[in-house]
Amino acid sequence: MTIIYLIRHGETMWNREKRLQGHIDIGLNERGHWQAKQIGKHLSDQPIAAVISSDLSRAMDTAKAVAVHHQIELLLDEGLRERHYGIMQGLSHDEIIEKHPRHHLAWKNREIYFVPESGESLQQFYDRVLKSTVAWAKRYPNQAIAVVAHGGVLDCLNRAATKRSLDAARDFEILNASLNTLSYKEGQLELIEWGNVSHLQVADEGNGYSLDEVDGSPKWV
Repeated sequence: MTIIYLIRHGETMWNREKRLQGHIDIGLNERGHWQAKQIGKHLSDQPIAAVISSDLSRAMDTAKAVAVHHQIELLLDEGLRERHYGIMQGLSHDEIIEKHPRHHLAWKNREIYFVPESGESLQQFYDRVLKSTVAWAKRYPNQAIAVVAHGGVLDCLNRAATKRSLDAARDFEILNASLNTLSYKEGQLELIEWGNVSHLQVADEGNGYSLDEVDGSPKWV
């Protein structure tokens, strides 16, 4: 069995602004760098065999804060990037409603096969994320790995592990720099723990609720 420590990147200014990042390479803000250090310290005593990250800087910089405690090289994977939202990327929620109402409707309703202009569908995104994650889990059997990615990636992997439909409304939170633990065995992902932010409670009141890359639910405002 492979243990997967699944981590969402630390906070960015676009998280704060509820602006869709997607494949746009936005870095961590000051709070995000602090969050990254905290999750790194939290996992410093765990026997982690590999740290794998999306190749976007907000994920990479979070992952580096984990890898530094284990003296291992950071591994990058484009397959763990956030969903490509096409023409919606870079826009706030209100701007998407105003400029691309059909796209906004499909996004909010989690229309699985709707392809945003210049982007990818939810189903295409899910397939990409699952393929990459399973490949890494198989590469490190009976070991623990850390995977650092994005809100949408966490959404996909939670659904894969719990057998929740892709088009079902989300009833779980996706928090910046949260620790979410999965297992992989015999072709199956299973959920062990979700949304652990105990390592952020010291001075990070109000952590989370920066749910930009998914569908804006449940308590993102």
